[in-house]
Amino acid sequence: MVLTGARDEEALAALHRLTSLSPERFEERYWVNRHAYDEGKLTGLAFWERFVREAGVVGGSADLIEELNHWDARMWTTENPEMLAWQLRLKERGMRTAILSNMGDNVLANMQRTFDWLPRFDVLVWSYQLRMAKPEPAIYLHVLKELDVRPEEALFLDDKLVNVEAARALGMRALEFSTVEKLRRDLVAAGLDAELPLP
Repeated sequence: MVLTGARDEEALAALHRLTSLSPERFEERYWVNRHAYDEGKLTGLAFWERFVREAGVVGGSADLIEELNHWDARMWTTENPEMLAWQLRLKERGMRTAILSNMGDNVLANMQRTFDWLPRFDVLVWSYQLRMAKPEPAIYLHVLKELDVRPEEALFLDDKLVNVEAARALGMRALEFSTVEKLRRDLVAAGLDAELPLP
């Protein structure tokens, strides 16, 4: 949730309705197998089949699985316009940019249909395609190799602290992202405003 925005509320409400689970129970079950999905160990359909079975959702038909998979993809297909505009300014300054995302197959397919800005990035790395996911060091090293930069030459942003800490452990400069305003302050505090345009 750096380039993308908050989860789509309509899609999240649809998932709650279709599963008949409370928001709390839904969140608890949603994340149990999500890393396996991001690692490509599960497809989107397999993820939802397992979710329905393990959460005890009544009436787990193929149609229900398909609908859950559809709304799940839509839930993550949101945008953060300010960060996308910043990426353009970085590109105009001659900087290479990459996306490193923990991402399952169906969510990516929906993003590729919806987002025309994905090709603006020099490198696109989707976890399920490599069968590994953040915070595994190997996936960061893969991106650095694709970008042809050393760890200390890279700035990594992520909304999860565990992923930020993994990047720092490899020698990358890394910041935990929550809002554009906080990112602006963090870039100044790190002295990076001398090297980068501010978002």
